[in-house]
Amino acid sequence: MVALRAAGVVFTVHEYAHDPRSESFGLEAATELGLDPDRVYKTLMASADGALVVAVVPVSGRLDLKSLARAVGASKAAMADVRAAERATGYVAGGISPFGQKRRHPTVVDETVELWDSVYVSGGRRGLDVELAPADLIAVTGAVVADVARA
Repeated sequence: MVALRAAGVVFTVHEYAHDPRSESFGLEAATELGLDPDRVYKTLMASADGALVVAVVPVSGRLDLKSLARAVGASKAAMADVRAAERATGYVAGGISPFGQKRRHPTVVDETVELWDSVYVSGGRRGLDVELAPADLIAVTGAVVADVARA
């Protein structure tokens, strides 16, 4: 949220009671906040040709690694090791935010983000989401918009 404030972005904070037994953090957020899961986005870390990249996709779907690789000009992509993702971002898995990471990584946001007036992404910890305009999500992260999600 510090990064969003620094960028002058208007956003709304939404907190909910996180259940530590939950295994699907994004769907938990959608359920607890009473939202369409297509409007809530999860932040995933992948490795594309050995370099970490951020993928932001709806919690209702999954990341298409081949499409992600194409979007960043790589030959292949795989999900990043959880510990490597946590070290690189400074966040705990399930609470990784696309904003304010330790280092800036190439970011790809699924094209469905443009269907909404506002979307929800992790605010940096489990049980905390921020709502903002898709254009702000794209601008602050420097993201490429591409078709990288599958149902």
